[in-house]
Amino acid sequence: MEIQPNNLSTFRVLFIIKGIFNLLGALFFVGYGFFMNMLFSEVGHDASAPFEMSTFFGIISGLGFVVCLIFGIVTLIAAKYIGEARNYTFVLIASIMNCLTGILGILLGVFAILEINKPHVKVLFDQNQ
Repeated sequence: MEIQPNNLSTFRVLFIIKGIFNLLGALFFVGYGFFMNMLFSEVGHDASAPFEMSTFFGIISGLGFVVCLIFGIVTLIAAKYIGEARNYTFVLIASIMNCLTGILGILLGVFAILEINKPHVKVLFDQNQ
């Protein structure tokens, strides 16, 4: 039986790069939270506002940080599994998750889904259970 070529090593590298970008996005939310907290602590609390704006931006930046951190970690774990050609379901779900993260994630997710659904690649994943 002839071994057919696959692009799993290329997708492994691309998933690592995307995971690093997601982790850098998490750092953006940390900086955003600090900046907005500093900005609104200087302005002070308006008595007519129903809530304090610095708390609102703190919650938003905290949620953004957690989401980017989770996406980054999941993407890096998927890169590890792609390199080992195991955990097909996890790689598929990570590829779908990447489709939610902008144009780079959409391209990476769609092409990764197409690659791991090829019959000869599925056999590799089945062999390495």
